[in-house]
Amino acid sequence: MAQDTLIPAHREPPSLPLPFPLPLTRAGLSGFPSPAQDYEGRTLDLNERLVKRSASTFFMTVIGDSMEALGIQEGDLLVVDSSIDPRPGHILVATVEGELVVKRYELLGNRPYFTSGNPRYRPIPAADLECQAWGVVRAVIHEYPV
Repeated sequence: MAQDTLIPAHREPPSLPLPFPLPLTRAGLSGFPSPAQDYEGRTLDLNERLVKRSASTFFMTVIGDSMEALGIQEGDLLVVDSSIDPRPGHILVATVEGELVVKRYELLGNRPYFTSGNPRYRPIPAADLECQAWGVVRAVIHEYPV
């Protein structure tokens, strides 16, 4: 993954509320409500939802298949926050021997490892190599082909 794929978040993201329908939760039938009723007054701002700390958030595009079993596919956009302290179980963006990677941080036998979501790739022993965490993946944006 090339470092030129890092895109910093806007320092003060503009608000962009979009229509966000209410979920239908009727227990019984009480007639036929208007389809427009579900759109009344509720909005969703993706910046507000996905970017918690804009000064420490960046975006990057995934290249490769090592995280597919964890729901991260080639071409997906990651929302990464560098202000979060990594803990076991987090998916991280890190450098390993100078290469930028996306891996899950795990403790195996009380030793830190970076693991893949693809059994073809062996765990990387983080303590034995030059590694540095850049940030924790907060969200994955996956687009379907249309």
